[in-house]
Amino acid sequence: MDVKLLSFPADCPPLSVIVAAKIAGITSPADSSLPSGSAPTFLFSSGLKLHGTSVLLRYIGRVANIPNFYGQNAYESSQIDEWLEYAPILSSGSAFESACSYVDKYLERCTFLVGHSLSVADVAVWSGLAGTGQRWESLRKSKKYPNLQRWFNSLLAEYCVDLDDVLTTYVGKRGGKSSGAKLKDQQGLSQKTNSVSQDTSDKGKQGSRPTFEVDLPNAEFGKVRLRFAPEPSGYLHIGHSKAALLNQYFAQRYNGEVIIRFDDTNPAKESNEFVENLLKDIETLGIKYETVTYTSDYFPQLMEMAENLIRQGKAYVDDTPREQMQKERMEGIESKHRSNSPEENLRLWKEMILGTEKGLLCCLRGKLDMQDPNKSLRDPVYYRCNPIPHHRIGSKYKIYPTYDFCCPFVDSIEGITHALRSSEYHDRNAQYYRIQEDMGLRKVHIYEFSRLNLVYTLLSKRKLLWFVQNGKVDGWDDPRFPTVQGIVRRGLKIEALIQFILEQGASKNLNLMEWDKLWTINKKIIDPVCPRHTAVVEERRVLFTLDNGPEKPFVRVIPKHKKYEAAGEKSTTFTKGILIDQVDAQCIKVDEEITLMDWGNAIVKRIEKDQDGYVTQMSGILHLEGSVKTTKLKATWLPDINELVTLSLMEFDYLITKKKLDEGEDFLDALNPCTKKETVALGDSNMRNLKRGDILQLERKGYFRCDVPYVRPSKPIVLFAIPDGRQQACLK
Repeated sequence: MDVKLLSFPADCPPLSVIVAAKIAGITSPADSSLPSGSAPTFLFSSGLKLHGTSVLLRYIGRVANIPNFYGQNAYESSQIDEWLEYAPILSSGSAFESACSYVDKYLERCTFLVGHSLSVADVAVWSGLAGTGQRWESLRKSKKYPNLQRWFNSLLAEYCVDLDDVLTTYVGKRGGKSSGAKLKDQQGLSQKTNSVSQDTSDKGKQGSRPTFEVDLPNAEFGKVRLRFAPEPSGYLHIGHSKAALLNQYFAQRYNGEVIIRFDDTNPAKESNEFVENLLKDIETLGIKYETVTYTSDYFPQLMEMAENLIRQGKAYVDDTPREQMQKERMEGIESKHRSNSPEENLRLWKEMILGTEKGLLCCLRGKLDMQDPNKSLRDPVYYRCNPIPHHRIGSKYKIYPTYDFCCPFVDSIEGITHALRSSEYHDRNAQYYRIQEDMGLRKVHIYEFSRLNLVYTLLSKRKLLWFVQNGKVDGWDDPRFPTVQGIVRRGLKIEALIQFILEQGASKNLNLMEWDKLWTINKKIIDPVCPRHTAVVEERRVLFTLDNGPEKPFVRVIPKHKKYEAAGEKSTTFTKGILIDQVDAQCIKVDEEITLMDWGNAIVKRIEKDQDGYVTQMSGILHLEGSVKTTKLKATWLPDINELVTLSLMEFDYLITKKKLDEGEDFLDALNPCTKKETVALGDSNMRNLKRGDILQLERKGYFRCDVPYVRPSKPIVLFAIPDGRQQACLK
């Protein structure tokens, strides 16, 4: 059965179908006379037809005499299907760059989108880029997406004969965009470039991500080893995310590697729950790491190093009370034990190891410089006694090293070349280097970046723990929390978080960032693809009777997203009685013509109100021939039927009322008394199919993430409101 004719609208040629057919050697006449908005169509010699870009691409993939053009197994075919559903986002203006960023990252380690050879997935995405003409050319020339550029150029060179013809014919005629020949010339493709993989040799020279115009000091390509070292005393939050992503960025840029190390030296705060969830969050961020280590793995070596320093007179045991010790450090007063002999210090060190009554009063301090203007060098504490069992190794130890002591040691012996630290540690950098020097270890370079601070946000794990322990939130994944799990549960896409953080780069300037920018990026990602549904607030909802409405309800299938076919379809019931929001009813006047979304116009003839001025019911007539351009109100509505679902719409506010707490200010004095608001609503019956984590738009109400899907009629679907970047109003 041969393809007899390919038909499509002249204003929207299906570039991917034409390209795939060319490459596959499927020849057929083209008819561009279909009405605007029509789906491209294959007419077969038998008279049968197929419709839709994705459907036609799948057909070509199945019949083409090209190995694995539609995947070599069911899994690869399904991966290709995913890309075919994703490709249309490239034609959605606001989401174009975020889509480019996503595909660029995906291609970091791939030659093709699926498997190890060309497939219709490559054709669909390539055609989506080429079809935007000048917009993609400008981005390509900027070298903002090097992996995407490499892949695009190589396909263009590999199939230049077929692609040049298609681009010249179709892209060159759309709004003055460049022809295929011009596209090739501007990309500077040489005759030698004849495969996708050939360009990967330049990857190391150019880096695999847009650069921040900063370099790691003394970094050697292929030899950089970095570590992301969270303490397992809480869940990963947005501030940690910046550190994790910057480590990955530099590792990729220098063709190096990242390890994950848990800095588990404080058993009072740490647990296996936090370890497991930190690893989960690291995976969510897409961090590719070489291995996972624990500082506790090095406790024997750390104790041996401590004893060596004691013997060398570079450390001493001190039983000065903590408050007095802090005061002496601030004033540069030496401890009375600073001049103890190594033998006396070793004796007290043994007391500490055994956790005796005397040992519990002591700590081990480094003997650095009590007169140094940098107070971090004034004999910092190296070890403290702590009889609490450790979450990994139980009660084996009664003493634990401080971060200041173990970090320079473990960094050096694990082969870390560069330690990325936020600038809040700046004054302790000299201490880090001095301790490494006293230990006689290889020097590790420190690279500083600015800590990520956000308005109305607490990032201290101690303070976040207070909210959890005092029941102010529902857990570490509460949508009001700045944890990765919290903001994802609220509806943030990880792509948006990555873009937000990498846009800031590795700057050392301290900034207080607005959440609005992050949520604006998120909206650009979700808006072009999320399905649309309808809801009406339950309280004081208004029955609007259409006198000339359908006597018998009828159902019409319409797209969930008018500009994104892959969002699917929904069934809408049209009835004589419909429900609208009270807030809309309050805006309507008698004899006013309004538009009922996805139906048409109606004229309101009667409005009834109660003694408090609330509308109780309305009636009117359909006026479907009316123009939607002439109406002020475009109202959402639901049919008055039993199949509607109950919704719990949850809105959230910041946990504190101040943009930034002043130095020394207690966060308890700035607690927001109202951080959560629930609105009960009715939703269209299609929402029964929502799954947990699905993102949708309730038309004219905003974006939401499904937290609890439909279970039974008596239990509501719980939807979390997703901020869209506009200024947030306080909840009341």
